[in-house]
Amino acid sequence: MFRKILIANRGEIAVRVARTCRELGIPTVAVHSTADRDSAVVRLADEAVQIGPPPPAQSYLNAAAVLQAAEQTGADAIHPGYGFLSESPDFADACEAAGITLIGPSAPVMAALGDKTSARALMTRAGLPLLPGSVDPLDAEAARELATTIGFPVIIKAAAGGGGRGMQVVHDPAVFADDFRRTQATAQMLFGDGRVYVEKYLAKARHVEVQVLCDGHGNAVHLGERDCTVQRRHQKLIEETPAPHLPDGLAERMGRSAVEGALAAGYVGAGTFEFLVDPDGSYYFMEVNCRIQVEHPVTEMVTGIDLVREQILIAAGAELTITQPDVRPRGVAIECRINAEDPAAGFAPTPGPVEEFVPAGGPFVRVDTHVFPGYRIPPNYDSLLAKLVVWAPERDAAIARMRRALAEFRVRGPRVSTTSEFLSGVLDDSRFRSVAHTTSLVDEMLG
Repeated sequence: MFRKILIANRGEIAVRVARTCRELGIPTVAVHSTADRDSAVVRLADEAVQIGPPPPAQSYLNAAAVLQAAEQTGADAIHPGYGFLSESPDFADACEAAGITLIGPSAPVMAALGDKTSARALMTRAGLPLLPGSVDPLDAEAARELATTIGFPVIIKAAAGGGGRGMQVVHDPAVFADDFRRTQATAQMLFGDGRVYVEKYLAKARHVEVQVLCDGHGNAVHLGERDCTVQRRHQKLIEETPAPHLPDGLAERMGRSAVEGALAAGYVGAGTFEFLVDPDGSYYFMEVNCRIQVEHPVTEMVTGIDLVREQILIAAGAELTITQPDVRPRGVAIECRINAEDPAAGFAPTPGPVEEFVPAGGPFVRVDTHVFPGYRIPPNYDSLLAKLVVWAPERDAAIARMRRALAEFRVRGPRVSTTSEFLSGVLDDSRFRSVAHTTSLVDEMLG
């Protein structure tokens, strides 16, 4: 087992990792920017190292500073959480060169799956179903010809993209060339890589993903599926498991596909295979997230499996003790992401001091957060304040419990607004309740 784990992240996921490390008896090091010097994880960790000023590029994305902090504190492993350096093959290579274990897949696997065109090619060979589109990046003329062949609407995606960024849906062939160039420019700005590809866009689809765990001994299991259909601008807002009202056998087929894809890629660790499901019950591979997901708590709530613990044990060389028959999900779990944003102002971020923070409680309610009274929400990072998660034996009861928990959840500050009320509105929407919703639900609600 590891002597000490450095947590290369911030916010609720850093707190989440620190808690599991404490349960495993592993000392932790929290790295932080100057904006986060008084953060919750700094208080929870055994040691803390300041690695830079607030801008992420000078702190949480500064691989050299993170590695220096690990070396000076004697940490022999790094947990990257999600975002920041969690899916960087270069950082994975640097950790290996420094003799430090990165808790995640290897650099070559991360590179192969992080590049969306490479991942599509790999999953095609593994037999997973894909939407019509290009396997390789395209220039503008070839992309236009392909889009015409497969039919509009299409979606243009950054080859190096992720997290719902670097993509553009095109309905009108007349604007394709301009949208293609804009997406190339956005991809270059966000990822330093202007390559893009094109695939068919499903206007009425559900977004369903499968959690996998793979060890370094050739063993792999899936832990069921999560429905992440409620999104805004490709960013997930509400997740639930199991995915409701799927055709018989579809969830298990997607689970098997995810395991086959993971084994074909040589994946080791916790990962997520994302699929689109169209109204006729067909499913299509989208991408692999080579890290722990924001929405992992819903899977933990129905399976009783600590995914962060499994990540750490796998990275330490342990063999999976979980077999597929051992995975027996029970009940329904729903997660709402509560952000410091003002829905009435176009979901503009609302940073500032928090004067009152009262998380929801009661039976079968979980709150993953880093916020406390007196905390100052910085303007430099993602606006996620908390993940509110509930469990119930069946879906209607879980929705009712989440509505109650959202009503209890209070965050107050002079300039702070949250998305809690908006999320309640989504839960009340008849399309969500009857599982008639698609990824366009929030846009339809907003008009």
